[in-house]
Amino acid sequence: AMLMPSRTKYRKRQKGRIKGNAKGGNNIDFGSFAIQAIDRGFLTSRQIEASRRAMTRFMKRGGKVWIRVFPDKPVGKKPAETRMGKGKGSLDHWVCPVKPGRIIFEVEGVDANVAKHAFQLAQAKLPIKTTIISREELA
Repeated sequence: AMLMPSRTKYRKRQKGRIKGNAKGGNNIDFGSFAIQAIDRGFLTSRQIEASRRAMTRFMKRGGKVWIRVFPDKPVGKKPAETRMGKGKGSLDHWVCPVKPGRIIFEVEGVDANVAKHAFQLAQAKLPIKTTIISREELA
């Protein structure tokens, strides 16, 4: 199931810029291992889902996975070969703006090696640089 809001107050939103570091969502709150963003960028709902699938498939559906990001920002796109102007394009996909420090996934119930390998597969599906951290390193 692709992530997207069930409803929003407004249909379209301005693009904006992703500045600074993550204010929240930068601690491991649920699992024992996590993927943390080092880069900034937009994660699409497809990228999040592909990442999650790669991970859960490797873990043989063992362990528990938390997705700590949610794509609630609509991105518009104009049709191909359309002239410029004539207003903003219609809604194409959903993204989640991610800042450095943000936790993207957390897992629990698998050993460190399995978690590491699963995360490496997940990282390959993400457009931003990430790092693998564990609760022990933070403590």
